[in-house]
Amino acid sequence: MAGLGRKGQSAAIWPGFLDLMTSLVMVLMFVLTVFMIVQFALRDTINNKESELADLNSQLAGLARSLGLEQQKSAGLEAQVAQLTAGLAEKAAALDAAGARIGGFEAQVAGLIAEAAKRSAELQATQADRDKAAADAAALTLSLEAESKKAEETLTLLAAAEAARKQLDAAQAASLSEAERQKALLAAADQALSQEKSVSAEGARRLALLNEQVAALRQQLQSLQGLLDASAARDAASKVQIEALGSQLNSALAEAASEQKRRADLEAAERARLAAEAASLKDEATQLAKYRSEFFGKLSEVLAGRPGVRVVGDRFVFSSEVLFQPASADLSPEGKAQIAGVVKTLQEVAAAIPPDLPWIIRVDGHTDDVPLNPGGRYADNWELSQARALSVVRYMQDDLGFPPERLAAAGFGQYQPVATGDTPEARAQNRRIELKLTDR
Repeated sequence: MAGLGRKGQSAAIWPGFLDLMTSLVMVLMFVLTVFMIVQFALRDTINNKESELADLNSQLAGLARSLGLEQQKSAGLEAQVAQLTAGLAEKAAALDAAGARIGGFEAQVAGLIAEAAKRSAELQATQADRDKAAADAAALTLSLEAESKKAEETLTLLAAAEAARKQLDAAQAASLSEAERQKALLAAADQALSQEKSVSAEGARRLALLNEQVAALRQQLQSLQGLLDASAARDAASKVQIEALGSQLNSALAEAASEQKRRADLEAAERARLAAEAASLKDEATQLAKYRSEFFGKLSEVLAGRPGVRVVGDRFVFSSEVLFQPASADLSPEGKAQIAGVVKTLQEVAAAIPPDLPWIIRVDGHTDDVPLNPGGRYADNWELSQARALSVVRYMQDDLGFPPERLAAAGFGQYQPVATGDTPEARAQNRRIELKLTDR
């Protein structure tokens, strides 16, 4: 009975052990199931994060390209401002040159005025000399008149003496006794006549000297008159030159004022033009942003859920596998359908865009970094990316009737990647066609 009791007790423990092991296995399976579910959820979350990270990288690349375009525009505006600054510097140099010429004219005018003052002083001194010579000539003339009067008186006395001598000769014939008496008178008259003759000779000598002095004074007067005439001629020439220089100075001042006014008008016009251009660019950018938002909103609805198409920033990105065969630039039927949907939506939006707004659709081709096989249709990824972008543009123009002046094609090869690494997924993201509504 004791043996049977121990066997019964052992048999009762074994089912409990089996139940325990079964529960343990079920718990382990539950834990493994929860672990697998959690791992799957984490893997899916990680994949979504990687996709979001790739989209963010693409958006960053788009923003970088937009920033590059804006920087190019800013550089263009800076170049225009530099050209205007150079033009203003040239105008300022011309104005400075005009000011220098005006300074030269003013210096010449000052020199001529000083020369005129000097000539005027010389003329006054010459006039004083002339007045002094005229006074001297008047004094000599008065002296000459006095001497002439004395000579006339002497000649009168001589004539009287000669008359008396003739009377004495006549009386001598009448009476000899009277001759002796008259002889004495005659001797006295002869003596007086000799004295008068000597006085007359002295007067004639003085008269000749006075005539010589008068002739010399007349020569001096003629010389002074010549100097006065020459000085008057020089003064007239100086006056004419001063008037000419004054006219040139006024002309130069008027030209400088006109140049300064023209420069001010040019500066004001250029400032107004730059302000108007900036306002126009701002307005165009605002309008373009509005229509770009509308365009992307409609395209996002049209392309929602389509594989190989995604919106990255301000552009639509098509995977090259959707549009082209590997190493080919010929659009596939599916690719043509995708492009046709985009163009249809774009034409609806373009109908509302003002015709003067300078917008275009830029088609950018991109490839991965895998080299092409030698001897193929395209030499490298540069040619392949450009050919793919051009193929899309030609299809939009030739088959869909899109205006060619609103299209632009660009190839970037492998040098603008949106994903890093050499994995098949990264390279697939880099092989793409991008469409962007932008300005020229």
